[in-house]
Amino acid sequence: MIWPPMHPLGLLLASLAFQDPAPTPALERGLKRSEAGAAPGYVLFSPLRARKTFLIDARGEVVHEWDSPQPPLSVYLLGDGTLLRVGRIDDNPTFFGGGLGGRIQQLAKDGSVLWDYVLSDADRSLHHDIEPLANGNILATAWERLSRDEAIALGRAPEATNEKGWWPCWVLEIQPVRPSGGTIVWEWHAKEHLIQDLDPTKPGFGDVRAHPERIDVNADHRSEAPKSAEERAREEKQAEEMRALGYAGGDADEDDGMGAAPQPPPKSGDWLHLNSIDYQPSTDLVLLSSPELCELWILDHSTTTAQAKGSSGGRYKKGGDLLYRWGNPRLYGMGTAADQKLFYQHQADFVRPGLPGAGHVTVFNNGSKRPGKEYSSLEELELPFDPAQGFTRAADQAFGPTKPAWSYSDPERFYSFFISGCHRLANGNTFACSGKQGRFFEVTPAGAIVWEYWNPYGGEFEMGMGRAGAPPPGGPPPGPPPGGPGAAGGPPPGGPQSNPVEPTSCFRATKLAPDHPGLKALGIVR
Repeated sequence: MIWPPMHPLGLLLASLAFQDPAPTPALERGLKRSEAGAAPGYVLFSPLRARKTFLIDARGEVVHEWDSPQPPLSVYLLGDGTLLRVGRIDDNPTFFGGGLGGRIQQLAKDGSVLWDYVLSDADRSLHHDIEPLANGNILATAWERLSRDEAIALGRAPEATNEKGWWPCWVLEIQPVRPSGGTIVWEWHAKEHLIQDLDPTKPGFGDVRAHPERIDVNADHRSEAPKSAEERAREEKQAEEMRALGYAGGDADEDDGMGAAPQPPPKSGDWLHLNSIDYQPSTDLVLLSSPELCELWILDHSTTTAQAKGSSGGRYKKGGDLLYRWGNPRLYGMGTAADQKLFYQHQADFVRPGLPGAGHVTVFNNGSKRPGKEYSSLEELELPFDPAQGFTRAADQAFGPTKPAWSYSDPERFYSFFISGCHRLANGNTFACSGKQGRFFEVTPAGAIVWEYWNPYGGEFEMGMGRAGAPPPGGPPPGPPPGGPGAAGGPPPGGPQSNPVEPTSCFRATKLAPDHPGLKALGIVR
């Protein structure tokens, strides 16, 4: 029921719907709005501090739940009515902090474990997200550890390299072996697609601007956009001329007598932090989100694992190099900080065939360190993709689009600086999870909220800052994203010891259409 705007209870509910205070009591939560124009369906979610995964109907009533002893991240309802979920393994000897996973499980209707897969040791760990494929395999994101010396050998700046190691991300496709285990049948490693302009004696040295298909190994901490080879040569020539005239001291490696220049603090080993993965079957493309670099990436999944190591092969003839990137063109020298569009984003998803905007990408733009005012927004991107040519880009220009095809924001009321997500619905509306608050809502193309629910569940798990002062599961950014104010580093919002994960916070929520086969398999729809 919707109370009239001037009714006292209506005023109270309206104020509660947009607060972001300390954890809200369960009595004040639940369904807040359900209006004509909302899509029919059911919402699947698993609070970060809860044992249970919940499936609720449009009235906010629980129609099914699954129980599991591990803290959750992403969850998926499969067509046979089983639940696929990422679970957190806390005792990993190396990896910690936001998004730590380590386990994938498939649960039956009664919560019993049908399949269990663990990848969590001193050198590797699953994290954040998975993507079930039509063939029964699972795409997943993972970390792999390199030592500090190994990172420096790849051109990583020593002063920005943690003594505890460096964690490039990798993507793997797992073929389940039931009841436990699996075979990795395809993989892609970020460490095999790097470029650096720091040291010509190390691998991958080159002109960052000339190779947007590669990841700048120092992108997360450099204060300026990478220069072209011509600009670097011109600056070096000018420096040599100045030294010859006696204006710039002696050898180029000597300091100026004023002491060494201040160096940025060492970055976290988690320099990419891939927090979502999605797949588009018609094009065989994989979509990734790197919040640390404030970019979306697209890879060619049609490659073999051998081709994915290099720069040739596959449907798009570029091997495992990035086919597309968007959100922060300064990182490859095609813009400035003013051109940054994404700010610690989550859940980049392809819009499915048959839905309004099919082929576009939706993304939850968290807005952490957004210049001027921090607020969240939902963005829809129309990609510059030609089925015959792949992704197109004008010479010496950033990848398009220059602006979203659609967006929604409410700077005064809508902000979750970590976790969260969104996706497109069949009626053209967009469903969003403002993760910190555990607030789910459905918004029309015109920006009207037609359905809203505040999660009342969770709190069974106590989640502190973790080892070494790490952020709790799913958040917050270990340091400010590049390109914005305070890019040199600093404590997370709320102070160095704050814990933003409320009992009701959710990594993500998904609205399922009534014709989803998993709902029929569960006996929820007939």
